[in-house]
Amino acid sequence: MPGPARLVVASSNPGKLREYQALAAGHPIVLQLFPDFDSLPQFEEIYLTFAENAAGKALHYSRHTSLPVIADDSGLVVPALGGAPGPKSARYAGAGASDADRVKKLLEELRGQSRDARSARFVCVQALAQAGKIIAVFSDFVEGVLLDAPRGTGGFGYDPLFLYEPLGKTFAEIPREQKNQFSHRGKSFRKLLAFLAS
Repeated sequence: MPGPARLVVASSNPGKLREYQALAAGHPIVLQLFPDFDSLPQFEEIYLTFAENAAGKALHYSRHTSLPVIADDSGLVVPALGGAPGPKSARYAGAGASDADRVKKLLEELRGQSRDARSARFVCVQALAQAGKIIAVFSDFVEGVLLDAPRGTGGFGYDPLFLYEPLGKTFAEIPREQKNQFSHRGKSFRKLLAFLAS
């Protein structure tokens, strides 16, 4: 019988690795970070879509290992703001800004807006590549409404503003395991797992 699939996550972030490992629990898959990620040439996420950034990142780092590489790009899309923050979600308040800075900027942009204008979705695109070739790309999203003040202490990024209406809670108010059931990254990653299983 073949052993578990081994994938390298295109990141140096142990938090992202833990999130992926939690999502992959119970599946025959082993996930690891690049041991020397920070010494590799860095990929600049300069593209205008999540898919281009995810695929570009996966292709770039797949040239530095023989194992398949998974890379993602994700963020918050607010139609009333023309799709912003979008692929620039992590850089929305400028280089070096904190999560709190980004939340503050978003609240300023939405001040006085109606509830309809506060509809938003989290989007995640994940790309799988090996030896400089794309194997597959997966995407998914989750719909929500942005509150006018943060709620909850869990999660990260824009989670404290993002109200998931079926639960009546923000992504910062629900346990990580529950968030993984509904989140954009969880839904997209389950598509990847199904692909690997097939």
